[in-house]
Amino acid sequence: MVKRGIAPHLLRNRVDTIIICHLELKREISKVESRVKMRIILAPMQGVVDHPMREMLTRLGGYDRCVTEFIRVTQTHLPEKVFFRYCPELKQGGKTLAGTPVYIQFLGGNPRLLADNAVIATQLGAAGIDLNFGCPAKVVNRHDGGSVLLKEPTRVAAIVRAVREAVDPAVPVTAKIRLGFQDASLLLDIAGGVEAAGASELCIHARTREDGYKPPAYWQHINVVRQQLTIPVVVNGEIWTPQDAMQAQLESGCADVMLGRGALACPDLARAIKQQHQGQRPQFMSWLTVLEELADFFETSDQPDPKYIGNRTKQWLSYLKNQYAGAELLFERIKRLRTVPDILDAMEQHRRHDLNNELSG
Repeated sequence: MVKRGIAPHLLRNRVDTIIICHLELKREISKVESRVKMRIILAPMQGVVDHPMREMLTRLGGYDRCVTEFIRVTQTHLPEKVFFRYCPELKQGGKTLAGTPVYIQFLGGNPRLLADNAVIATQLGAAGIDLNFGCPAKVVNRHDGGSVLLKEPTRVAAIVRAVREAVDPAVPVTAKIRLGFQDASLLLDIAGGVEAAGASELCIHARTREDGYKPPAYWQHINVVRQQLTIPVVVNGEIWTPQDAMQAQLESGCADVMLGRGALACPDLARAIKQQHQGQRPQFMSWLTVLEELADFFETSDQPDPKYIGNRTKQWLSYLKNQYAGAELLFERIKRLRTVPDILDAMEQHRRHDLNNELSG
């Protein structure tokens, strides 16, 4: 009886099948692990989420990463002082005092200049580089920055590729986009180009530039893209509550979420989302606790120039009004005030009268 072995070509086919199955299994395991390890990222809101706000929100807990306000790059290599102004965390190892990494975000349309400035940022200690292709502001779009670039997927990819090739391979390079400029017809081309260019991760705001910030957010459109990519995709847009976060994850298929305006309306939103994700009942701060944070923010971070005293606090109150009735009462007390003593006195009056009336009622 002659023993016969497996034909070489059949053996190769079996080995190839085993390798493919192994890779598919690793991908599925990775997806499951990412869901278990859900990350929450604080969005880069221009003129709002600056260094003091990042410090306060990350101290309250729940955030895995922050992104700076965008640094606009036009025609020059920026001096180091600019990077430290936008990201003082560079003096702390690129992290907030709570230990949350901070990526530096750039905005512009020139691949070479963006790449050169990204190199400077990483040499100064940036934890990562993020590229802004989502800003809907008309003045930004008119100057070849933000969401206007979504009209040209090849340019988006070229910028990502230039930055990725310029910085140290160990430094993450991420991108933030919208569904598109006027519609989502180019979304697959944009996202595919971002991945092919070497991005580590893609965050998608689930609205077009034309949509602006008008509800709803179209989370379901992200799912189509997510299924085509191998890099992590983060869902962003219209997440105000833990329930919103869960629904955004369900419709987009994304494990990770980015919080913007919702984080300002509810300062401990990230922590509450994490609690829900872990099967716990979300716990929120009382208005009295938030008021203490607000007063501290005003006294330490909102008095840079006599002309603008209180502006940041009033801006934050405009978001807090979405979550806390007390914020509306305090806003009415301080909205016309322009001096530190007057605003502090109004806060004290709010504590004594508005809160007491609320409690007694």
